[in-house]
Amino acid sequence: MNVVLICVDQWRGDALGCEGHPIAMTPHLDQLAAEGTRFARAYAATPSCIPARASLYTGLSQTSTRKVGYRDGVPFDFPVTIASEFTKGGYQTQAIGKLHVFPERSQIGFQNVLLHDGYLHFARKKPRDIGLVDDYLPWLREKTGDPKADYFDNGVNCNSQVARPWDKDEALHPSTWIVSEAQEFLRRRDTRKPFFLYLGFHRPHPPYDPPQWAFDQYLHDPMPAPPVGEWAADVLGPLDDSWRADPSVAQLSPRALQRARAGYFGHISHIDLLLNRFLETLAEYGLRQNTIICFVSDHGELLGDHHAFRKVLPYEGSARVPFLLQGPGIPSRTVITDAVAELRDVMPTLLDAAGLAVPAGLDGKSLLPVARGEQAWVREYLHGEHVCFGQSVHYLTDGREKYIWWSGTGREQRFDLVQDPHELHDLGPDLTWRERLIATLTGRPEGFVEKGALVAGQGVSALLP
Repeated sequence: MNVVLICVDQWRGDALGCEGHPIAMTPHLDQLAAEGTRFARAYAATPSCIPARASLYTGLSQTSTRKVGYRDGVPFDFPVTIASEFTKGGYQTQAIGKLHVFPERSQIGFQNVLLHDGYLHFARKKPRDIGLVDDYLPWLREKTGDPKADYFDNGVNCNSQVARPWDKDEALHPSTWIVSEAQEFLRRRDTRKPFFLYLGFHRPHPPYDPPQWAFDQYLHDPMPAPPVGEWAADVLGPLDDSWRADPSVAQLSPRALQRARAGYFGHISHIDLLLNRFLETLAEYGLRQNTIICFVSDHGELLGDHHAFRKVLPYEGSARVPFLLQGPGIPSRTVITDAVAELRDVMPTLLDAAGLAVPAGLDGKSLLPVARGEQAWVREYLHGEHVCFGQSVHYLTDGREKYIWWSGTGREQRFDLVQDPHELHDLGPDLTWRERLIATLTGRPEGFVEKGALVAGQGVSALLP
């Protein structure tokens, strides 16, 4: 049994045609979902790249990885990973694309890595040679014949809401490169072994620079306005940084917002077609019927919801992720709406599906019993958090309701996700959910709980001691 794990960066959980999204066009992923199982209530507990990926790669919660926020330059020191377990199980293991670990060349259990993390300010500090930690850039320079060619030639920043089409041939786009290298792996693999292949797409994370055709197909289409909660001005208004090209909270002009969304969804349509190219190549090699495909994102993108952008916040656009599972032994035409999944569940699920032992001590659980109807749910509720804006924002959800606590201000929010999926109406504090969070945070080093009550204003760090 072969296994392919596809992790896209910053892809919202609702940004699929099969989710009924009014803008996103994803016919090939919709087909993959129909042929397998879609977990409609999947989340990133700590919704930014580094902590989310730590959970994805290790099967651990954020409190076990100790990564409760974003911080560059922290060594990835986890001896047991999804890649190490597949390698130990006799698989040929290959990663292509974005890993976002440190040191960047850490293999984290893979036998081979072809790396492209995208533009990371931490990795690109001069006089360091970025070509030492990026396999795509030397390839790009070789293909163009320009020793100074760069994926940043178009000047679009890695968290910017400014959008413009890709300035080079589409075959040279980083997303295209990943699938081209994946095809090469299929050609050159050891046919005596099963394989575990990880494809890490940097997009639809900014820069919003899809190929011209992908950008154009959304640029002039009518788009419904992003949802803005009646609470947004009060809670997020003080965080407004509209003067930035890469804002966290802003009210963009209609023109700028249209271009940003065209860039974002253009990336999505581009990747959808690239994945079809890859899946057809699998079929050409006779591998499609004995390969498990898992499609997830590390976190979402707020993209103007509540006038917020980027990630880290616990609202649906940021915290909910797509989670598709397809292949032998996976039920088809199945949508799981009443079980809350998380990125920590990917590792045990794929090991279980491949018939390999799941190591002891993981916080994640295999989702196969849920997909097969043998079990109703994985956890009663999920606890998520992220350090941002000088505080820690915590959330709990059972997929039907969501409770949020801002540790700096003590603000509590609650949303009915069934009746109000866009989180427009804040229902305010709730004693049951508050007691659940108190139980969850009791004993935390920050001192969030004292004498059985939540305490606001405590100091926070992206790393637990």
